[in-house]
Amino acid sequence: MTSAAPQPYPDHGLRWRPLTEQDIDDWHALVGRMAAVDKPVWSETRADLAEVFDSGHNDPQLTTAAGFDDGGVLRAVGRVHANPGSTLAYTWGGVDPQWRRRGLGRDLYGWQAGCQRARFEAAGISGGVLRTFTEERNPGHNALLKAAGAGIVRYFTEMTRPLDEPIPELPLPDGFEFRTLVPAGSEAVRLAHNEAFADHWGSEPRDEQRWKFTVEHPQLKPEWSMAVVEAATGETVAYQLASFDPAYRLHSGYDEGFTDLLGVRPAWRGRGLAPALLAEAMRRFKAAGMANAGLGVDTENPSGALGLYTRMGYRPTMRNLAWQLPLT
Repeated sequence: MTSAAPQPYPDHGLRWRPLTEQDIDDWHALVGRMAAVDKPVWSETRADLAEVFDSGHNDPQLTTAAGFDDGGVLRAVGRVHANPGSTLAYTWGGVDPQWRRRGLGRDLYGWQAGCQRARFEAAGISGGVLRTFTEERNPGHNALLKAAGAGIVRYFTEMTRPLDEPIPELPLPDGFEFRTLVPAGSEAVRLAHNEAFADHWGSEPRDEQRWKFTVEHPQLKPEWSMAVVEAATGETVAYQLASFDPAYRLHSGYDEGFTDLLGVRPAWRGRGLAPALLAEAMRRFKAAGMANAGLGVDTENPSGALGLYTRMGYRPTMRNLAWQLPLT
């Protein structure tokens, strides 16, 4: 995306500058301090933060704001990012619990909006929006976004399923077979994902760089992940990518294998491939010692995913909210 003139940083007695790779450990420590108070189900790993500096489209020098106190401790971070040509941008922001209730989060969100508004204008993009995801049970973050003029545009439900319940026997139809994911050779799965999610709300294609991070993420479990291939042609028609977060137990009280991505290309829908993928994933999770299977779903998914997951025994555990701020 085209660069734009830097926006003035918030003040609040902090020293501000863009993030650098040398700040990753301090940033990760800030994430940990926030998580200790907010108790999110999931929080960013060090690898997630390091990926920011590999982005070819969102230069951290232009898209991040980091505030340090007089002792050099990182107390607040804001970031915006968007795909080239897209009217949709995303935010990540956080304030050290010791520095909250001072208006810092509000002003940092204002900086993010101003930064991305300038980027859209420099790129000649009109009608751009800023999107932020929150957990419903985080009242402080949600109140901040509402006060700033953002509105909830979508709900996402986290679901889990105990694996001590019987796993349904749902084999693949004749002519199809499972193939365990090989990250280095998963280009066909990337293309299948982009096709499968082309009709999903808010989804944008994953380029090769972003896909490489997805399949090489430290928490991804290739042995739990698989593609469905048409035996006669070798064509990849569906897939399921799964992960394990060892810190998940700290906030949820149990371990689970988690389905990060599940998709079926449109021409192959309605043949039972998605239920077969979920049942196979459950078998692999259970064989690895997991007590539960988990996933997240857009409650308005047009393919009826919520109904499928409910029939497969998944039960809602919490909701995430998608907030949106028009940047006109």
